Amino acid sequence: MRLMVTGGAGFIGSNFIRLLRRERPDWRILNVDALTYAGNLENLAGLERDPNYDFVRADVADPAGLRAALDDEVDAIVHFAAESHVDRSIEDASAFLRTNVIGTQVLLDLARERGLGRFVHVSTDEVYGSLGAEGLFREDTPLAPNSPYSASKASSDLLVRAAVETHGLDAVITRCSNNYGPYQFPEKLIPLMIANALEDRKLPVYGSGLNVRDWIWVEDHCRGVLLALEKGKKGEVYNFGGRSEMTNIAVVEAILAQLGKPSSLITHVEDRKGHDLRYAIDCGKAERELGFGRSIGFEEGLARTIAWYRDHEDWWRRIRSGAYRDYYARHYGEDLA
Repeated sequence: MRLMVTGGAGFIGSNFIRLLRRERPDWRILNVDALTYAGNLENLAGLERDPNYDFVRADVADPAGLRAALDDEVDAIVHFAAESHVDRSIEDASAFLRTNVIGTQVLLDLARERGLGRFVHVSTDEVYGSLGAEGLFREDTPLAPNSPYSASKASSDLLVRAAVETHGLDAVITRCSNNYGPYQFPEKLIPLMIANALEDRKLPVYGSGLNVRDWIWVEDHCRGVLLALEKGKKGEVYNFGGRSEMTNIAVVEAILAQLGKPSSLITHVEDRKGHDLRYAIDCGKAERELGFGRSIGFEEGLARTIAWYRDHEDWWRRIRSGAYRDYYARHYGEDLA
Protein backbone atom coordinates (compact mmCIF):
# COMPACT_ATOMS: atom_id res chain seq x y z
CA MET A 1 0.00 0.00 0.00
CA ARG A 2 1.21 3.48 -0.91
CA LEU A 3 -0.93 5.88 1.14
CA MET A 4 -1.08 9.65 0.81
CA VAL A 5 -1.94 11.42 4.07
CA THR A 6 -2.82 15.10 3.86
CA GLY A 7 -2.25 17.23 6.94
CA GLY A 8 0.07 14.61 8.39
CA ALA A 9 2.12 17.15 10.32
CA GLY A 10 -0.90 18.23 12.36
CA PHE A 11 -2.19 16.81 15.62
CA ILE A 12 -4.41 13.96 14.43
CA GLY A 13 -2.55 13.35 11.17
CA SER A 14 0.81 12.88 12.88
CA ASN A 15 -0.71 10.48 15.42
CA PHE A 16 -2.25 8.56 12.51
CA ILE A 17 1.10 8.29 10.72
CA ARG A 18 2.84 7.10 13.90
CA LEU A 19 0.09 4.49 14.34
CA LEU A 20 0.65 3.27 10.77
CA ARG A 21 4.40 2.99 11.23
CA ARG A 22 3.76 0.69 14.21
CA GLU A 23 0.86 -1.36 12.85
CA ARG A 24 1.32 -1.25 9.06
CA PRO A 25 5.14 -1.07 8.83
CA ASP A 26 5.18 -2.35 5.24
CA TRP A 27 2.95 0.49 4.01
CA ARG A 28 4.66 3.41 2.30
CA ILE A 29 3.43 6.78 3.55
CA LEU A 30 3.45 10.05 1.61
CA ASN A 31 2.78 12.93 4.01
CA VAL A 32 1.58 16.10 2.26
CA ASP A 33 1.26 19.18 4.45
CA ALA A 34 1.40 22.92 3.77
CA LEU A 35 2.94 23.55 7.22
CA THR A 36 0.66 26.42 8.11
CA TYR A 37 0.84 27.61 11.72
CA ALA A 38 -0.39 24.32 13.27
CA GLY A 39 1.67 22.00 11.06
CA ASN A 40 4.68 20.83 13.04
CA LEU A 41 7.19 18.34 11.63
CA GLU A 42 8.59 17.87 15.14
CA ASN A 43 5.49 15.71 15.66
CA LEU A 44 7.12 13.19 13.30
CA ALA A 45 10.74 13.60 14.37
CA GLY A 46 12.77 10.51 13.57
CA LEU A 47 10.73 9.40 10.57
CA GLU A 48 13.02 11.27 8.17
CA ARG A 49 15.22 8.18 8.23
CA ASP A 50 12.35 5.76 7.58
CA PRO A 51 12.59 4.44 3.98
CA ASN A 52 8.81 3.94 3.90
CA TYR A 53 8.03 7.56 4.79
CA ASP A 54 8.21 10.63 2.54
CA PHE A 55 7.26 14.23 3.22
CA VAL A 56 6.27 16.81 0.60
CA ARG A 57 5.34 20.36 1.46
CA ALA A 58 2.29 21.26 -0.63
CA ASP A 59 -1.02 23.08 -0.31
CA VAL A 60 -4.12 20.94 -0.90
CA ALA A 61 -5.78 23.92 -2.61
CA ASP A 62 -2.97 24.11 -5.19
CA PRO A 63 -3.65 21.64 -8.03
CA ALA A 64 -0.20 21.99 -9.60
CA GLY A 65 1.59 21.42 -6.31
CA LEU A 66 -0.54 18.39 -5.52
CA ARG A 67 -0.05 16.87 -8.96
CA ALA A 68 3.69 17.13 -8.43
CA ALA A 69 3.38 15.50 -4.99
CA LEU A 70 0.99 12.70 -5.95
CA ASP A 71 3.25 10.04 -7.43
CA ASP A 72 1.95 7.27 -9.68
CA GLU A 73 2.21 4.64 -6.96
CA VAL A 74 -0.32 6.18 -4.55
CA ASP A 75 -3.24 3.80 -3.96
CA ALA A 76 -5.42 5.80 -1.57
CA ILE A 77 -5.77 9.14 0.22
CA VAL A 78 -6.64 9.87 3.85
CA HIS A 79 -7.56 13.54 4.01
CA PHE A 80 -6.91 15.21 7.39
CA ALA A 81 -5.71 18.60 6.10
CA ALA A 82 -7.99 21.34 7.41
CA GLU A 83 -8.14 24.64 9.17
CA SER A 84 -9.83 23.60 12.38
CA HIS A 85 -9.99 26.30 15.04
CA VAL A 86 -13.47 27.77 15.49
CA ASP A 87 -12.25 31.07 16.97
CA ARG A 88 -10.00 31.71 13.99
CA SER A 89 -12.86 30.98 11.59
CA ILE A 90 -15.02 33.56 13.36
CA GLU A 91 -12.30 36.18 12.93
CA ASP A 92 -11.65 35.36 9.26
CA ALA A 93 -13.24 32.50 7.34
CA SER A 94 -11.22 32.86 4.12
CA ALA A 95 -8.51 30.30 4.97
CA PHE A 96 -11.21 27.81 5.97
CA LEU A 97 -12.95 28.13 2.62
CA ARG A 98 -9.68 27.75 0.74
CA THR A 99 -8.32 24.72 2.61
CA ASN A 100 -11.45 22.91 3.72
CA VAL A 101 -13.65 23.46 0.68
CA ILE A 102 -11.44 24.21 -2.33
CA GLY A 103 -8.69 21.89 -1.06
CA THR A 104 -11.09 18.98 -0.69
CA GLN A 105 -12.43 19.47 -4.23
CA VAL A 106 -8.90 19.61 -5.64
CA LEU A 107 -8.10 16.30 -3.93
CA LEU A 108 -11.33 14.70 -5.15
CA ASP A 109 -10.54 15.74 -8.71
CA LEU A 110 -7.05 14.29 -8.47
CA ALA A 111 -8.34 11.06 -6.93
CA ARG A 112 -10.71 10.66 -9.88
CA GLU A 113 -8.01 11.59 -12.36
CA ARG A 114 -5.64 8.95 -11.00
CA GLY A 115 -8.29 6.30 -10.40
CA LEU A 116 -7.37 5.87 -6.73
CA GLY A 117 -8.90 2.96 -4.85
CA ARG A 118 -10.10 4.71 -1.70
CA PHE A 119 -10.59 8.27 -0.41
CA VAL A 120 -11.19 8.79 3.31
CA HIS A 121 -12.43 12.25 4.25
CA VAL A 122 -11.92 13.06 7.94
CA SER A 123 -14.62 15.42 9.19
CA THR A 124 -16.12 16.48 12.52
CA ASP A 125 -19.25 16.16 14.63
CA GLU A 126 -19.56 19.95 14.51
CA VAL A 127 -21.24 19.67 11.11
CA TYR A 128 -24.37 18.40 12.93
CA GLY A 129 -24.78 21.63 14.89
CA SER A 130 -25.82 21.63 18.54
CA LEU A 131 -27.76 19.19 20.73
CA GLY A 132 -30.00 19.93 23.66
CA ALA A 133 -29.73 18.12 26.97
CA GLU A 134 -30.60 14.76 25.39
CA GLY A 135 -29.97 12.81 22.21
CA LEU A 136 -26.94 11.80 20.13
CA PHE A 137 -25.63 12.65 16.69
CA ARG A 138 -26.18 9.79 14.24
CA GLU A 139 -24.82 9.51 10.73
CA ASP A 140 -28.27 10.45 9.38
CA THR A 141 -28.62 13.54 11.61
CA PRO A 142 -29.23 16.54 9.31
CA LEU A 143 -26.24 18.85 8.87
CA ALA A 144 -26.75 22.18 10.66
CA PRO A 145 -23.33 23.84 11.14
CA ASN A 146 -23.20 26.93 13.34
CA SER A 147 -19.70 28.36 12.78
CA PRO A 148 -17.71 29.22 9.65
CA TYR A 149 -15.39 26.31 10.50
CA SER A 150 -18.18 23.73 10.76
CA ALA A 151 -19.91 25.19 7.68
CA SER A 152 -16.71 24.71 5.67
CA LYS A 153 -16.42 21.10 6.86
CA ALA A 154 -20.07 20.41 6.06
CA SER A 155 -19.44 21.83 2.59
CA SER A 156 -16.48 19.51 2.09
CA ASP A 157 -18.54 16.54 3.29
CA LEU A 158 -21.17 17.33 0.64
CA LEU A 159 -18.50 17.58 -2.04
CA VAL A 160 -17.31 14.09 -1.10
CA ARG A 161 -20.88 12.80 -1.24
CA ALA A 162 -21.31 14.41 -4.66
CA ALA A 163 -18.11 12.76 -5.93
CA VAL A 164 -19.46 9.37 -4.86
CA GLU A 165 -22.92 9.90 -6.35
CA THR A 166 -21.87 11.68 -9.56
CA HIS A 167 -18.54 10.07 -10.39
CA GLY A 168 -18.65 6.79 -8.48
CA LEU A 169 -15.57 7.69 -6.41
CA ASP A 170 -14.79 5.10 -3.72
CA ALA A 171 -14.95 7.49 -0.77
CA VAL A 172 -16.06 7.37 2.85
CA ILE A 173 -16.56 10.14 5.40
CA THR A 174 -15.66 9.93 9.08
CA ARG A 175 -16.90 12.30 11.77
CA CYS A 176 -15.46 12.34 15.26
CA SER A 177 -15.96 14.06 18.58
CA ASN A 178 -13.31 16.19 20.33
CA ASN A 179 -9.84 14.63 20.17
CA TYR A 180 -7.20 14.94 22.88
CA GLY A 181 -3.74 13.51 23.45
CA PRO A 182 -0.08 14.06 22.49
CA TYR A 183 1.01 16.67 19.93
CA GLN A 184 -2.14 18.80 20.06
CA PHE A 185 -1.44 22.46 19.24
CA PRO A 186 -1.79 24.43 22.49
CA GLU A 187 -4.63 26.68 21.38
CA LYS A 188 -7.22 23.93 21.95
CA LEU A 189 -8.90 23.49 25.34
CA ILE A 190 -7.00 20.62 26.97
CA PRO A 191 -3.40 21.46 25.95
CA LEU A 192 -3.99 25.17 26.58
CA MET A 193 -5.26 24.49 30.09
CA ILE A 194 -2.43 22.05 30.85
CA ALA A 195 0.28 24.45 29.64
CA ASN A 196 -1.24 27.44 31.45
CA ALA A 197 -1.68 25.48 34.67
CA LEU A 198 1.93 24.26 34.55
CA GLU A 199 2.98 27.92 34.37
CA ASP A 200 0.43 29.00 37.02
CA ARG A 201 -1.27 31.24 34.47
CA LYS A 202 -4.97 32.01 34.35
CA LEU A 203 -7.14 29.37 32.65
CA PRO A 204 -9.67 31.18 30.41
CA VAL A 205 -13.03 29.39 30.24
CA TYR A 206 -15.74 30.57 27.85
CA GLY A 207 -18.96 31.72 29.53
CA SER A 208 -20.23 29.44 32.27
CA GLY A 209 -18.13 26.50 31.05
CA LEU A 210 -21.25 24.31 30.87
CA ASN A 211 -20.92 23.50 27.17
CA VAL A 212 -20.69 19.72 26.78
CA ARG A 213 -18.29 17.80 24.54
CA ASP A 214 -17.67 14.10 23.96
CA TRP A 215 -13.93 13.38 24.23
CA ILE A 216 -12.04 10.72 22.26
CA TRP A 217 -8.44 9.63 22.80
CA VAL A 218 -6.64 10.58 19.59
CA GLU A 219 -5.23 7.12 18.95
CA ASP A 220 -8.72 5.62 19.22
CA HIS A 221 -9.87 8.06 16.55
CA CYS A 222 -6.87 7.15 14.38
CA ARG A 223 -7.72 3.46 14.69
CA GLY A 224 -11.24 4.32 13.57
CA VAL A 225 -9.92 6.11 10.49
CA LEU A 226 -7.76 3.08 9.68
CA LEU A 227 -10.82 0.82 10.02
CA ALA A 228 -12.76 3.11 7.66
CA LEU A 229 -9.91 2.96 5.17
CA GLU A 230 -9.72 -0.83 5.21
CA LYS A 231 -13.32 -1.87 5.91
CA GLY A 232 -15.62 1.08 5.24
CA LYS A 233 -18.29 0.81 2.56
CA LYS A 234 -18.22 3.17 -0.40
CA GLY A 235 -20.34 6.27 0.21
CA GLU A 236 -20.92 5.61 3.90
CA VAL A 237 -20.43 7.95 6.88
CA TYR A 238 -19.00 6.65 10.16
CA ASN A 239 -19.15 8.46 13.52
CA PHE A 240 -16.36 7.96 16.06
CA GLY A 241 -16.84 9.00 19.68
CA GLY A 242 -15.31 8.32 23.05
CA ARG A 243 -18.54 7.97 25.03
CA SER A 244 -17.06 10.50 27.44
CA GLU A 245 -19.35 13.52 27.71
CA MET A 246 -18.11 16.29 30.01
CA THR A 247 -18.70 19.98 30.49
CA ASN A 248 -15.77 22.21 29.66
CA ILE A 249 -15.54 23.38 33.26
CA ALA A 250 -15.39 19.77 34.48
CA VAL A 251 -12.51 19.08 32.10
CA VAL A 252 -10.63 22.11 33.38
CA GLU A 253 -11.27 21.14 37.00
CA ALA A 254 -10.03 17.59 36.28
CA ILE A 255 -6.80 19.00 34.84
CA LEU A 256 -6.25 21.20 37.89
CA ALA A 257 -6.95 18.27 40.23
CA GLN A 258 -4.43 16.00 38.49
CA LEU A 259 -1.82 18.76 38.52
CA GLY A 260 -2.53 19.75 42.12
CA LYS A 261 -3.28 23.34 41.09
CA PRO A 262 -5.92 25.62 42.67
CA SER A 263 -9.30 26.32 41.08
CA SER A 264 -8.57 30.03 41.60
CA LEU A 265 -6.61 29.86 38.32
CA ILE A 266 -9.92 29.56 36.43
CA THR A 267 -11.15 32.80 34.94
CA HIS A 268 -14.42 33.05 33.02
CA VAL A 269 -14.28 35.09 29.81
CA GLU A 270 -16.89 36.30 27.34
CA ASP A 271 -18.52 33.37 25.60
CA ARG A 272 -17.65 32.45 22.03
CA LYS A 273 -20.11 33.68 19.39
CA GLY A 274 -22.53 30.94 18.36
CA HIS A 275 -21.07 28.56 20.94
CA ASP A 276 -22.77 25.16 20.46
CA LEU A 277 -24.22 23.85 23.72
CA ARG A 278 -23.62 20.13 23.41
CA TYR A 279 -22.09 17.54 21.10
CA ALA A 280 -22.52 13.80 21.65
CA ILE A 281 -21.81 10.99 19.21
CA ASP A 282 -23.64 7.73 18.59
CA CYS A 283 -20.83 5.51 17.28
CA GLY A 284 -22.91 2.33 17.20
CA LYS A 285 -22.69 2.00 13.40
CA ALA A 286 -18.87 2.07 13.48
CA GLU A 287 -18.89 -0.44 16.33
CA ARG A 288 -21.19 -2.83 14.46
CA GLU A 289 -19.79 -2.50 10.94
CA LEU A 290 -16.11 -1.75 11.51
CA GLY A 291 -15.35 -3.22 14.92
CA PHE A 292 -14.54 0.21 16.35
CA GLY A 293 -14.23 0.73 20.10
CA ARG A 294 -12.40 2.98 22.51
CA SER A 295 -9.33 1.58 24.24
CA ILE A 296 -9.27 3.89 27.27
CA GLY A 297 -11.66 6.13 29.17
CA PHE A 298 -11.32 9.86 29.67
CA GLU A 299 -9.73 9.78 33.14
CA GLU A 300 -6.88 7.53 32.00
CA GLY A 301 -6.51 9.40 28.72
CA LEU A 302 -6.31 12.73 30.49
CA ALA A 303 -3.65 11.38 32.86
CA ARG A 304 -1.60 10.17 29.89
CA THR A 305 -2.04 13.51 28.14
CA ILE A 306 -0.94 15.51 31.18
CA ALA A 307 2.08 13.24 31.62
CA TRP A 308 3.02 13.73 27.97
CA TYR A 309 2.84 17.54 28.19
CA ARG A 310 4.85 17.48 31.41
CA ASP A 311 7.51 15.29 29.76
CA HIS A 312 7.55 17.37 26.56
CA GLU A 313 7.60 20.86 27.98
CA ASP A 314 10.25 21.86 25.44
CA TRP A 315 7.83 20.89 22.62
CA TRP A 316 5.00 23.19 23.67
CA ARG A 317 7.32 25.99 24.75
CA ARG A 318 8.86 25.99 21.25
CA ILE A 319 5.34 26.28 19.82
CA ARG A 320 4.49 29.18 22.06
CA SER A 321 7.69 30.96 21.03
CA GLY A 322 7.38 30.03 17.34
CA ALA A 323 10.75 28.24 17.40
CA TYR A 324 9.17 24.92 16.34
CA ARG A 325 9.08 26.24 12.78
CA ASP A 326 12.89 26.18 12.69
CA TYR A 327 12.71 22.39 12.48
CA TYR A 328 11.73 22.55 8.82
CA ALA A 329 14.68 24.78 7.98
CA ARG A 330 17.11 22.46 9.77
CA HIS A 331 15.86 19.31 8.08
CA TYR A 332 14.64 20.53 4.70
CA GLY A 333 16.95 23.45 4.00
CA GLU A 334 14.50 26.33 3.62
CA ASP A 335 12.56 28.70 5.83
CA LEU A 336 8.81 28.52 6.39
CA ALA A 337 8.11 31.90 4.86
